[in-house]
Amino acid sequence: MCARHPDRPTGLRCTRCDRPSCPECLREASVGYQCVDCVADGRPAARRTVRPAARASRVPVVTTSLIAVNVVVFLLTVVQAGSLNQNSSSPLFRDWSLIPAAVAGGEWWRVVTAGFLHFGLLHLLFNMLALWVIGRDMEVFLGRARLLGIYVVALLGGSAAALLFYGPTAQVAGASGAVFGLMGGLAVVLRRMNIPATQVIVVIGINIVLSITLPGVSLIGHVGGLVVGAVATAAVVYAPARNRNALQAGALALLAVLAIVVMLVAA
Repeated sequence: MCARHPDRPTGLRCTRCDRPSCPECLREASVGYQCVDCVADGRPAARRTVRPAARASRVPVVTTSLIAVNVVVFLLTVVQAGSLNQNSSSPLFRDWSLIPAAVAGGEWWRVVTAGFLHFGLLHLLFNMLALWVIGRDMEVFLGRARLLGIYVVALLGGSAAALLFYGPTAQVAGASGAVFGLMGGLAVVLRRMNIPATQVIVVIGINIVLSITLPGVSLIGHVGGLVVGAVATAAVVYAPARNRNALQAGALALLAVLAIVVMLVAA
């Protein structure tokens, strides 16, 4: 929990006092990021600087909205199928899930819509819990637009990997590719802040192992989203100060185009 906001869980820490701190309470320092208390104690030697992305509202609007869309789509499939855990039999699921042969036939919307479908309640709950825990801190630290951009690019990366490596009749769905992208992104953010990312890397490793051992889990989609999400986040947090916004937008757009090119080739 954040030392100044006990109601906010966080995986970030001040590089000076090592206290847990939420993104709102961290400020960029000469080495890593320090909490506002340490910044205040260090004045006037340490000048307070705030990255533009860190000025975003504390309300995780994008994260909450993404969760809401996923839940609404899930409920629609449940109503159509008349079953909570067999919702994949619904017409919406059949029309929106990622099936390589259908994408090759021109149904390109599936590479995006598949990221908002889930096979049963547990699949939805696991993904939405991970999205909430990771997404809210990432959103406050990076800003709404950057988080959304990374999420979308990671989703496309997972879809591209699935199209490239799965057979034509495979059916892939879930927000896992995008969520794995945020996991990779969080590791990059911690590295940028000179904070050990060991816990995040362990969590990623456990999830990769589960993706290998559990039947019916899209390992390829997870890895694709993880790699693209980490690269996208690195492009955002390591962008130079000069023309930062333009460079960040250009990098995310380039990654999206590359993912689309891979999908075109695979299809």
